[in-house]
Amino acid sequence: MANLKLSHIYKVYDNGHKAVNDFSIDIADREFIVFVGPSGCGKSTTLRMIAGLETITAGDLFIGDTLVNDMEPKDRDIAMVFQSYALYPHMSVYENMAFGLRNRKMPEAEIKERVMKAAKMLDIVDYLDRKPKQMSGGQRQRVALGRALVRDPKVFLLDEPLSNLDAKLRATMRAEITALHKSLNTTFIYVTHDQVEAMTMGTRIVVMKLGYVQQIDTPMNLYNSPYNIFVAGFIGTPQMNFFDVTLNRYGDKVGVEFSNGDSIDIPYEALSKIDKAYLTGEVPVVFGIRPEHIEISTDGDGLKFIVTGVERLGNETIIYGKLGEVRGEFTMKDEGNSIVVKLIDRDDLAVGDVVYARPKLSKLHFFDKKTEITLIQKIPPYNTIDAQICDGTLKVLGAEVSLPEALGKAAGNIGEAQLIVPPQAIVKGDEFRLKVARIEKADDKNLAYLKDGDHYLFALVDNGVSEGDDYGFSILYDKITVKAGEQVLASPIGDEVSLEGRFSKKERKENGERVLHFYYNIEGYTIEADKENGYKINSIDKDRCYDYTYRYAVDRDRIRTVTDSEDGLDVKILEKLDYGAVCYANVQADDGQTFLIKIDRDYAGDTVRIAFDGSDVSVYSTRIDMKLC
Repeated sequence: MANLKLSHIYKVYDNGHKAVNDFSIDIADREFIVFVGPSGCGKSTTLRMIAGLETITAGDLFIGDTLVNDMEPKDRDIAMVFQSYALYPHMSVYENMAFGLRNRKMPEAEIKERVMKAAKMLDIVDYLDRKPKQMSGGQRQRVALGRALVRDPKVFLLDEPLSNLDAKLRATMRAEITALHKSLNTTFIYVTHDQVEAMTMGTRIVVMKLGYVQQIDTPMNLYNSPYNIFVAGFIGTPQMNFFDVTLNRYGDKVGVEFSNGDSIDIPYEALSKIDKAYLTGEVPVVFGIRPEHIEISTDGDGLKFIVTGVERLGNETIIYGKLGEVRGEFTMKDEGNSIVVKLIDRDDLAVGDVVYARPKLSKLHFFDKKTEITLIQKIPPYNTIDAQICDGTLKVLGAEVSLPEALGKAAGNIGEAQLIVPPQAIVKGDEFRLKVARIEKADDKNLAYLKDGDHYLFALVDNGVSEGDDYGFSILYDKITVKAGEQVLASPIGDEVSLEGRFSKKERKENGERVLHFYYNIEGYTIEADKENGYKINSIDKDRCYDYTYRYAVDRDRIRTVTDSEDGLDVKILEKLDYGAVCYANVQADDGQTFLIKIDRDYAGDTVRIAFDGSDVSVYSTRIDMKLC
């Protein structure tokens, strides 16, 4: 049994095509993980890298505690089942299943025991003397599974194993593979383009598109809380309906205005996690609702549409329609106005009927039109807070406080402003006080709804905070954005410092042997790299690595100031930036690179020497957007 860890895995081909981009996941022992996505999304390439059939361009792959990037496939203790079955046509079923064990020089008695055990488990004992051509597709797939099963591997890899089977047999084999996983208690990684297979088999699903991971989650979380429009549309049959709308709040209601002029009203409470900037009626939004989450009526309440098609599937009926008034001829597809509804135990509708759709309020989805990311996340990414800023004074949330010097200088006397504040930037303090309207669990965190007039401010709080509390808090001003209209006056300060530099090696004699040492070089400051990382860079870029420029990223908290007698990078202090809870210095190296470091507020020098360890450096290619180590 084994867990797997894929850390920043990339696959880049010689022509520069990136098939897999920054793929990271921790797979627990005995999980059933499904990679799903359309053709060309990189799911099979990722599986083949795990198997060792494709080289990894960059990143780390661990099976158990062993780094296996350069390990031969036969030594990884994995078994793979292919889409094409890959059976030897001239061998019997028994010989196909025994072949790999014989190559390992296993005793014949043990081979027979393993083959018979697997054959009984898969119900193919009666076929052991047959050749593959004498068997059906489902039987051959069982043989392919059996050949993997006899090896008793740590990890099973299955690459679209059911795609050649008919629909009924696929359903049967899905159930059999799921039962096999439960009985074996080992790790399965399964690749498919069929979202039904993904939803019914996986404990977690990885949704991919164009080489990028879109979302990793349980089947029901993907269905109920898709991260973006792609995931929302890919998961579910028929796919989710999408409409271009605007949202306009008035009182305790939000009007959802459709492009054809129709509208529906939603209680504000159902949409309270949507930032108020989207509720002005001016920002384009995409509204999503699944066909099975729409109710149909004939009484004029809801979205009016004309039925353009009906599919009766027994207890289910799929209704196709066109929103709006009935004018002239209609088509099955009318961009932006078409709607699909799935009904249970109802077959009284016909083409030409005029009916009304009522979306279920607990099943609504809204997405940003540009980014396509959901607007209703478990933890809202930010709060937009209206404020007044004048002469270094901030008036907001019913209080008046002095802004930290850096923020006051950046904002000036702007007057009306907006603060974009992540929930993580709201911390216990005494600057502001709001009533806790309620608290809910979100990703193992406590999300507090702080009542701010007629809407909520969202903050992450500890277990000691309860509903009804008068909560005192402060804002981490270095983590917020300050805007005046569309003008950004101040941006949040990230956690990393990025510096560009070169890469080098030296050969030394140690204990009579030649030993390689690798170094990161930044404007005369030389830091020894972890040997493992040095070999990675050398392996990826070959001897060209000594001619390339790299981006070195360091956590700002890992950068320390040192004395002149210690190795370090000398930088000139251009200005200090006091953000209240923390003070930064904008510094410049001799080569012109500027960046921010944390510094003591009372430091009085014009220059400072900084240092950090090679183990704290992450290395990125400046030629291809890729993390190397």
